[in-house]
Amino acid sequence: MGVVGNPAPILPSSDSVEKGEAAAAKGGNPVPGDCGEERSCVDFEEYRCIMAMMFAVNEINLDPDLLPNITLGYHIFSTCNDPKKTLGYAAKILSGINEAPNYYCKRHGEVAGFIGDTTFLSNQALAQLLSLYRYTQINYQVTDPFLSDGKIYPTLFRMTPDDRVRFAAIIKLLQHFGWNWVGIMTSRDSGGDEEAQELSKMMREHGICTEYIIQTCLGVEHNVHKVRIIRESAAKVVIVCGTFSKDLLSFSRRIPSVINKITFILPQSWVKLSSHFFDNTPINCSFLFLWPEKGNININMHGDGVNFSSCLDDPLLEDFWIYGFRCLSPNLRKNDYFQTHFKDSAKPCTHVKDLSLLFHGYTALPSFVYTAVYILANALHFMYMKKNTSEQNGFQHRIPVSRCSDPCLPGNRKKFGSSIHICCYECVSCPEGEISNISDSENCMKCPDEEWPNEKKDRCVPRVMEFLSYTDDPIVGVFSAVSILCCLLTGLILGIFIHYRDTPIVKANNRDLSYLLLVSIMLSFLCVFLFLGHLVDVTCMLRVTSFGVIFSVAVSSLLAKSIMVCIAFKATKPGSPWRKWMGAKLPNFIICVFSLVQVIICVTWLSISPPFQDRDTHSYQGKIIIQCNEGSVIGFYSVLGYMGLLATVSFIIAFLARTLPDSFNEAKYITFSMLVFCSVWIAMIPAYMSTRGKYMVAVEVFAIMASSSGLLGCIFFPKCYIILFRPDLNTKAAIH
Repeated sequence: MGVVGNPAPILPSSDSVEKGEAAAAKGGNPVPGDCGEERSCVDFEEYRCIMAMMFAVNEINLDPDLLPNITLGYHIFSTCNDPKKTLGYAAKILSGINEAPNYYCKRHGEVAGFIGDTTFLSNQALAQLLSLYRYTQINYQVTDPFLSDGKIYPTLFRMTPDDRVRFAAIIKLLQHFGWNWVGIMTSRDSGGDEEAQELSKMMREHGICTEYIIQTCLGVEHNVHKVRIIRESAAKVVIVCGTFSKDLLSFSRRIPSVINKITFILPQSWVKLSSHFFDNTPINCSFLFLWPEKGNININMHGDGVNFSSCLDDPLLEDFWIYGFRCLSPNLRKNDYFQTHFKDSAKPCTHVKDLSLLFHGYTALPSFVYTAVYILANALHFMYMKKNTSEQNGFQHRIPVSRCSDPCLPGNRKKFGSSIHICCYECVSCPEGEISNISDSENCMKCPDEEWPNEKKDRCVPRVMEFLSYTDDPIVGVFSAVSILCCLLTGLILGIFIHYRDTPIVKANNRDLSYLLLVSIMLSFLCVFLFLGHLVDVTCMLRVTSFGVIFSVAVSSLLAKSIMVCIAFKATKPGSPWRKWMGAKLPNFIICVFSLVQVIICVTWLSISPPFQDRDTHSYQGKIIIQCNEGSVIGFYSVLGYMGLLATVSFIIAFLARTLPDSFNEAKYITFSMLVFCSVWIAMIPAYMSTRGKYMVAVEVFAIMASSSGLLGCIFFPKCYIILFRPDLNTKAAIH
């Protein structure tokens, strides 16, 4: 049902209904044959709701104080409780009866709102459509809790509580009589099933059990099994869920001996049982839950004196005349349908009959529909009054301001000065790390460790995670590319040395040591990746220990080379005892012993207090530095100190042996490499101590790459130059 605002005078009720359509407020009586067999009867209860709506509209239009100079009109359509018809008729109301859907071409009148029918599915479909266009919809009877969701149906307003309130009342009734074993019957719709499941769940929480849940239908073959369930059941109380359905009435008439022994608990929609159409129903001595209705709307003005000739312009009154008095109407289609479908005959009415006979026993109209119309009217009245008031450029509705101090906005706090009045204060910004999210806050709140105030200091936001990221820091890409290229270059040099392994320059000073040194340099370039990316406990434990062991092996190899140069010089003298130290055993022993010491230091460190991932929230405001806590500072500096000790010893020995005459004496190259190595790490110490976060890690990465490149360049580039470009120097004659 749509209530339409119309500046034109309101038409009589017979003209306010669309021609050729039956009128209904709750999706009731259709044109005969329009909705199928199940809904072919005239629904008197629904027509009472229509009368209440028309009565309310007429009453509002006669009230000079409510919506002055505005006349309400209405459109009434028979939805037949069908969601498809509901959407179609709603589109007609919004667009105009003769216009294409979704196009508003009316010159007069605007839609004020909609009052839906009595079924959940139709109201749900209507709410989904109207929420798109932001039109108001009032539901005066459907109690399904799903329609209470204001986010899904923002323009739907309900006048009755949802089903859970009624379920709570039913549970109290069952507990009062001590009934804890019941059955449930539902109508043939999804709403009935959902009600049954929710009610069953709530009853279980209160110690009430459900023996069966069955759904009625018209087919006899489907009801045989259900009749057996009811007949053999010990439950003598049956709760009915869902909307009013004639299936249950037809079902109950087939088994009156069983139904008469059952007490039914019926919902609001079953108030139709009180209609004279169902006086002979076997459902007796049952409970019907009704929402209390306020007011007493007199019906006499709508019933008395209405005769056949005066109701021919009203399609629904015409239907009531046919069904109530068995009178033929001018509508031959209706007459044929009545006589064919009901196997009954109608006769011409030659005398005047009073329609009030049909309203026998009903002196009041349903107040929920009446109230729904008034809710819409009062809302419109408030909107129009507000609009008219706002249109009047010198009068302003402003509340006077009387304060000693202006309110402190969020992000600030009150600071009370020397004034004796607590109402007088200053507003100061919250300290760093604190916020206030309300006005006139007396204190600021500190953000959690993982969060930091935004610029306005009115809320806490997650801190920025800082580490050498592969995606956010370009320097990481540079480090990765240089590390990979240097690793490949070292591998290429290793391949050259293996290919020219029988040449004098490769064989000089122990080629196996050269191979081991090259492999160590390759691994040192690769260990750079342990310092990049998001750090975890495993990478924290591996990164310092790995490059410490790798560099110890490399420096031990250089130390072994330097010692072998000194031994080779002394072994050249006739009868020298140093000859017995020549060979591969001594350098291998030197490398194993000095490297093993570093391994022992690292294992001890990891066993006692290993490094772990740490989140520094104090060094920088608004940032969380993802870094490695070294665990034991002694362990960390022991690794670095031992590596520096090896480099110093190797540098001294190489420096002393640089001038000794020997076959291709490479001590001078080792001296340069150790000089570069020590210079890099000595320069790294102050830079490392003065930085924090990812910049400190970048210093470490640079030191590793620079010292590894120094070893590679100073020792192996001169040899590669001779091997590849000066083969004339790679001979025994040339190096002696």
